[in-house]
Amino acid sequence: MTLSIRPATPDDTGTILFFIRELAEYEKLLHEVVATEADLERDLFGPSPKVFCELAELNGKPVGFALWYYTYSTFQGRHGLYLEDLYVLPETRGQGVGKALLVELARRCVSERLGRYEWSVLDWNEPSIAFYKAQGGALMSEWIRVRVTGPALEKLGAT
Repeated sequence: MTLSIRPATPDDTGTILFFIRELAEYEKLLHEVVATEADLERDLFGPSPKVFCELAELNGKPVGFALWYYTYSTFQGRHGLYLEDLYVLPETRGQGVGKALLVELARRCVSERLGRYEWSVLDWNEPSIAFYKAQGGALMSEWIRVRVTGPALEKLGAT
């Protein structure tokens, strides 16, 4: 078994969307996915990308992905990395793929002297919570995530 992690290319756009949809189905959120291949191609591979993606391959076959972007901490005065999505095909879980993706991004954080590496996990997703804790992740229960979308975002933006 050969496991490799590599940056995604425009040719991977369909695979990335497939993984996004698989993740959303697992999280019972498939009905929220409206992203298209054109959206991903524009945002990941356009002239000034703001989001990035790593693909995990086992024996040359894509089996998982990590989609991420840079953040900034005013408290630290340093950039950080936010892992938006991490997904590994169910049949390849337990083979080190998820850990390899996390490690690759942790290495980026260290080499770029980033101050934080963060992500979110659904509170009911016990297997992922246990996995993240095993990697040294600390749950931040004192922080509550806030989101404004749809009509509420339109209303807020129109004020």
